[in-house]
Amino acid sequence: MAYLEVTYGNQCPSWALSVGYLGVASAAVLSNWGSAWGTWKAGVSLVNTGIRHPGSIMKNVIPVVMAGVIGIYGLIIAVILAESIPKPNVDTRENVYSIYTGMAHLCAGLCCGLSGLAAGGCIGIVGEYGVRCVGYRASNITLFPSKTESSGYSSVPEHGSSGDNEDVSGSDDQNKLFVGMLIMLIFSEALALYGLIVALIVSQHSFSCGES
Repeated sequence: MAYLEVTYGNQCPSWALSVGYLGVASAAVLSNWGSAWGTWKAGVSLVNTGIRHPGSIMKNVIPVVMAGVIGIYGLIIAVILAESIPKPNVDTRENVYSIYTGMAHLCAGLCCGLSGLAAGGCIGIVGEYGVRCVGYRASNITLFPSKTESSGYSSVPEHGSSGDNEDVSGSDDQNKLFVGMLIMLIFSEALALYGLIVALIVSQHSFSCGES
């Protein structure tokens, strides 16, 4: 009987709840940090490019949207973990939340949070330079731009008008840059998705001290 009491106390210490709630906080805070980071980097570049090319704002808003989705991943894991943490026994006031479950929840929160942080930074950097490059390609930039050159996408010719001397800022080049940026953003977003999947699996590992 004494052995069972010692084992019970070692498996379910009172501070085990702190470990579990630390996993909840890690999932929410780190994922939102990555989401805010990506939104900041891509959003500043989008606004800067939109001043010269207003027509490109809706097309290049994709990095901002993808960065915002990362925060939802953290929210999902945080809610799941928070609902999985039981209250202490009302009658005996003993903790039934084991350290095994607490470490599993902490691992799940860190997997989702750190993956979201890395993905958010990657999306922000790729989106920042990608939006700027697409805007740069769209404008026939010179030291002294004319009125037609400063009008943005609307002034870019669909085909070269001078035979072999093609315009380097044609729409085909814009589309290639945009598709390349989009592929990089998709694989960057996948990093957060990998963390979400692992977090969902690890969060199901649990041991209750009330079990025999």
